[in-house]
Amino acid sequence: MRALSDLVQLGRLVAATHGWPAARTFKAYDWSEQDRAGIASGAADILKLFPATAGQEQSLSATLAFQLQRRLDAPVHLVAGTLRVEGMAVRQDRLPSDGTSPFAADAPAWRGHLWIMVGPHVVDAAIFRLANAADSNPVLARHVHGMFGSDKGLYADHWRQARRVGLDYDPLYVLSEEDMSHLLNAAYRLIKDGAA
Repeated sequence: MRALSDLVQLGRLVAATHGWPAARTFKAYDWSEQDRAGIASGAADILKLFPATAGQEQSLSATLAFQLQRRLDAPVHLVAGTLRVEGMAVRQDRLPSDGTSPFAADAPAWRGHLWIMVGPHVVDAAIFRLANAADSNPVLARHVHGMFGSDKGLYADHWRQARRVGLDYDPLYVLSEEDMSHLLNAAYRLIKDGAA
């Protein structure tokens, strides 16, 4: 029952940022084989292009979300919140108490986790980069490597299935187009500098 109440709460967060029609579309969506292939292809393209620099996972997630928004006829939203592994928070932060967006600058100070929701499906490319980083949280690294191996680049599954593999995505905020623009500006500079 918790997954259902979580999806209702996430629908409210989508509505707060993008309106109720977007929230209804989000809740009603179920991905097709074609969508899953588009997600895998889009992720492969972005992961090849994006520099594997530690600390750039937010820009990676925003770039992949933007790519999926362009490729899929599906509700794609970038979500900020807490990532728990085996019940322990490994990436978390709080929203500003004044109600402003934590992503209002090109270099946000967000210390939580960003992931993509395609309807009720989690798409997370950052989790493997975080697990493989030299300064990775040991609980995250051990769990991700033990559950998936160290050679993966993308986690994609229905949100309720994530808990069955020890991952808990707790949403706090759904990013707006303006929020994503700030992250995409930073991502563009990273990609440009990486290609130079």
